[in-house]
Amino acid sequence: MTTHQIHIIGGGLAGSEAAWQLGRRGFKVRLSEMRGTGPDWAGERSPAHQGDGLAELVCSNSFRSDDHEKNAVGLLHHEMRACDSLIMGAAAKAQVPAGTALAVDREIFSAEVEARLSALPNVEIVRERIDALPTDAPVIVATGPLTAEALAGSIGKATGADSLAFFDAIAPIVYRETINMDVCWMASRWDKGETKDYINCPMTKEQYLTFHAALLAGEKTAFKEWEENTPYFDGCMPIEVMAERGVETLRFGPMKPVGLDNPHWATPEHPNGRWPYAVVQLRQDNNLGTIWNMVGFQTKLKHAEQVRLFRTIPGLENAEFARLGGLHRNTFLNSPVLLDRTLRLKTAPNVRFAGQITGCEGYVESAAVGLMAGLMASAELAGREWQAPPRTTALGALLSHITGDAEAETYQPMNVNFGLFPPLHDVRKKQRKEAYTARAKEEITPWLDSVAI
Repeated sequence: MTTHQIHIIGGGLAGSEAAWQLGRRGFKVRLSEMRGTGPDWAGERSPAHQGDGLAELVCSNSFRSDDHEKNAVGLLHHEMRACDSLIMGAAAKAQVPAGTALAVDREIFSAEVEARLSALPNVEIVRERIDALPTDAPVIVATGPLTAEALAGSIGKATGADSLAFFDAIAPIVYRETINMDVCWMASRWDKGETKDYINCPMTKEQYLTFHAALLAGEKTAFKEWEENTPYFDGCMPIEVMAERGVETLRFGPMKPVGLDNPHWATPEHPNGRWPYAVVQLRQDNNLGTIWNMVGFQTKLKHAEQVRLFRTIPGLENAEFARLGGLHRNTFLNSPVLLDRTLRLKTAPNVRFAGQITGCEGYVESAAVGLMAGLMASAELAGREWQAPPRTTALGALLSHITGDAEAETYQPMNVNFGLFPPLHDVRKKQRKEAYTARAKEEITPWLDSVAI
């Protein structure tokens, strides 16, 4: 006998957020997560996951900029907090220093998400693998870009179209005590704010050119047959793939030295030091500050090659790695074609999708789409008409991109950005970002009243 009103498949960021929004409104939720333990567990773990916790962060530990005055993802943070977001609440509990970014201790964050959901009496968390889409009962599919093969096949049959795919790569994590601070130094770019939250490893021109050549020559993970001609998403492109785009590409990307004066290179003429030719940055990855991730260094190099090559970086000569980089395949739907404006499958309206499987990109965006899917489902279950967030807000702009504004033929994963917002041509370019956020904050207020508990 069915005891739940809605079934959510996938306990990642989007599924957890959707369950929270529904559970907080009194609906009975069954949240199925295929990762688990115990004698009766019949699930599995994806190639990218390390543990069994809900909302595990498999790539970076950063939710990116928290600046809601002139940054689109910071504005999205702001709007989600106004919606009593589970993910934003857990992030606040697990936050670690990262300058103006919002970064978290992964383990504390995941544990907080699970604890808050478990405290809701009408949300049942079940460790089980779901192999087929339900045919009639309401369901939210939030299995993300790492959907298990059987369920992916069922989704393929229901959509009548092949899913798109791209690669996602994971950055290595280094033990803090093995970093040589006689070579490296702490600083944020331009020392923005008053904190110095990044460890910086400096390179001379000669060191950079040698490192660049070694990246190109390094032994990579072999491709499987189904991986041929699968595109990368630029936001998580492997470091060696970036290097292939040109010898200077990394110096204008993750290894940009601008705004980072090296105090170890100080002279009487330049007491604050001088800019290195290139810099490798590391960001704190846990609350204790014992492990740090290599910013922008997601990679598909073989593990032994990673250890050898990354130890040539100044300051990392004796580095020990808590985790090495890896590569996994991501899948997502052509949502502008397949989904309606409330994220339901056009050919099976009982099925709603949420998170990265819809083609949004990024932790925050995934959780935001899960939040909206939960609100949509709660309105539907309550017999109320769903009111979409204004197109001028970060939530509304992201939803509009997924459900119709994007070009179907060239649809690719997208982070939230001001390019998705209705333009403000009458505002000077230098003031436009602030104008976008001010407009969003003003116009979202009536919508927040419509979704309040």
